[in-house]
Amino acid sequence: MNRLERLPVRWRLALTSAGLTFAILLLFAVIIGVFAGRQVRNSFDDDLRLTAVSLASRIHPAGPMTSLTYEFEGGSEVARSAAAGDAAVRVVTPEGGVLFSSPHAPDLGLPQRGVHASNGYRVAARPVLDASGRVPIAWLQYAKPLSHVRHTVARIRLFLIFGVLAGTVLALLAGLAIARRAMTPIARLTETAKTIARTRDPAVRMPQPAADDEVADLTRTLEAMLVSLDNSRAETEAALERQRSFVADASHELRTPLTSILANLELLSSQLEGEDAEAARSALRSSRRMRRLVADLLLLARADAGRVRRREPLDLRNVVTEAVGEVAPLTEDHMVSLDTGDEPLIVEGAGDELHRLALNLVQNSLVHTPPGTYVSVSARRSGHDAVVEVSDDGPGIPPALRARIFDRFVRGEGDRSGTAGSGLGLSIVRAVAESHGGRVELHESESGGARFVVRLPTGQAPPPPPPAPSEVTPRPRQAAPSAGA
Repeated sequence: MNRLERLPVRWRLALTSAGLTFAILLLFAVIIGVFAGRQVRNSFDDDLRLTAVSLASRIHPAGPMTSLTYEFEGGSEVARSAAAGDAAVRVVTPEGGVLFSSPHAPDLGLPQRGVHASNGYRVAARPVLDASGRVPIAWLQYAKPLSHVRHTVARIRLFLIFGVLAGTVLALLAGLAIARRAMTPIARLTETAKTIARTRDPAVRMPQPAADDEVADLTRTLEAMLVSLDNSRAETEAALERQRSFVADASHELRTPLTSILANLELLSSQLEGEDAEAARSALRSSRRMRRLVADLLLLARADAGRVRRREPLDLRNVVTEAVGEVAPLTEDHMVSLDTGDEPLIVEGAGDELHRLALNLVQNSLVHTPPGTYVSVSARRSGHDAVVEVSDDGPGIPPALRARIFDRFVRGEGDRSGTAGSGLGLSIVRAVAESHGGRVELHESESGGARFVVRLPTGQAPPPPPPAPSEVTPRPRQAAPSAGA
């Protein structure tokens, strides 16, 4: 039953139909076989009786019992003709003495009234009466082999078995055809559902079946569900869009008052003394962290809202070099290597965002690894991509964090900065990489640490800047026509 339940619905329907057909045909074949076999045997016995009666009526006995003679009406050829084939004809006395026997006739035993089986033959016996017609003076035995009946019954059974099997196979094929035709609307619904699952577009219309049946009811139900989901999705996307726009606008508006606050706090911290100066410096540090957080939120909000900043060709090697130089205070207890190669890595991008990407990657490796860790930073070309790679030989990313390391507000362990991070650094890396048509991947370094790989599509190199006026060499007057040409 479990195997049957694993089969497709059309096969289950076809097999069920074929099984019922097989049971019905088998019952019918058994009944027909029993009655047909009985009818064949009865017809066989009737044929034996009729032939025996006909032959017995042609025998004319003569003479006393001690020297009985007889003759067939029409001669002995009548008996030989009746014994043609496998049939046997014998005339015997009541005690079993043979008076006449056809060629190759076997011993059919003592004569008995009616039809009986003897020595592999079906035997019909008729008495030959005396002149008075009352006393049997001899017996006529007419027999045919039982194999005739058996062969006929076997052919009937074979025909019935073939009919049952053929009917079952036809029922299976017909059931498959009907089930496939009945399942076609459901198959179309399934394909449409797969398309919706792949494209995530609930606006796709469900195929409408021609018949108004259960499948049509299911289609209407799914259609109504998809309409509701589409409306809900539209409302959710509208709300999220409003939220993204609000965060982006709010973050942008917060930058101006924060800049003013930072300027005032820097002025106060330089003019105040004692506890007041320390309080101003503490507020200044908090304001700077707030400015970084607002900048991170603004960058992510712009990426979510699809607001693309002005892009220009720039060399990614310079961006990575500047980022490594900016985190120099954190590299005192680390060994940092930088490899940017000699080939320019030109990409179309926003300089501030790419700088933030490289800065966050390098800073992440320095902050979350113990002192003495070796950090390798490289920028190179790979095919049509510019690849930035930051790897370390630290403890690596815990397995529980690898699947969501680029999610927002996910904080790793081992932060040596002394303050809890916002958990937005790697989220910004992914947002910047994707907004520039690239991607970021997490791998394991050869020493078991973390290895972040950013791939960005390369662009065209910017045109070289025009030479300064002081460096322009005037052409000779006679060269002017050739230059104009």
